Amino acid sequence: MTDRLTKDLASGALADVLADIAEEASAVILPFWRAGAEVTTKADDSPVTLADQQAEALILQRLAALYPKVQTVAEEAVAADGAPDVAESRFWLIDPLDGTKGFISGKESFSVNIALIQDGAPVCGVVSAPATSITWRTGVDGAERRRFGGSWERIKVRDRPDVGVALMSHTMTDEEALRLAGRHGCGQWQGMDSSLKFCFIAEGRFDAYPRTGPTHEWDTAAGQAVLEAAGGRVLDADGAPLRYGKPRFKNGPFTAMGG
Repeated sequence: MTDRLTKDLASGALADVLADIAEEASAVILPFWRAGAEVTTKADDSPVTLADQQAEALILQRLAALYPKVQTVAEEAVAADGAPDVAESRFWLIDPLDGTKGFISGKESFSVNIALIQDGAPVCGVVSAPATSITWRTGVDGAERRRFGGSWERIKVRDRPDVGVALMSHTMTDEEALRLAGRHGCGQWQGMDSSLKFCFIAEGRFDAYPRTGPTHEWDTAAGQAVLEAAGGRVLDADGAPLRYGKPRFKNGPFTAMGG
């Protein structure tokens, strides 16, 4: 007997469900934005707010009600209880508020991320940007975006222009960023926080996002799913597609790219 998750994944209904959940979580987050939300520090010295925690609680509740017995790996739960062992071939990866530092400082580049991993690959994912009310998702045969609650429109990566533009983490110096961008065929670069970098490449606005510093799998899974659906790639240091379910859910260096 085929379970509901398998049927919803095959039909495309799963991406609709996840988009609605991510937009609901966005509504939980927005009242805290630019409102002086109290910040605490996790064991790894990264910040966390009530917005992170309440959004994650909502996402976990919704997924458990709709798809019971599917394992979840969520950032704040891992911070509190440690990284779980992955017992099944499929599981959820959840980052309820990616780009918390930018969120705290009042920037717009923060996002809600939900992805389904199956046999090590992100097979369905959504990324929502609460500040701009835009959601990106995997579709049945492509990637799509919409204004919250609106109609979906198809997106795809662009062919590499003569002068490609890379997106970089704000943690890099100008010199490092320019050198890394050039290594990937980009003569220009722009700094940006959060998984929105994957989505902006997916909709054809930028060309590459090389990352050398550490990330966790919940930082990248949903964005990778969207970018791959739009015709892009996310490759590890060996040139293979970035995979999931690694020890402690840690990523090594990778490059996300469009056409």
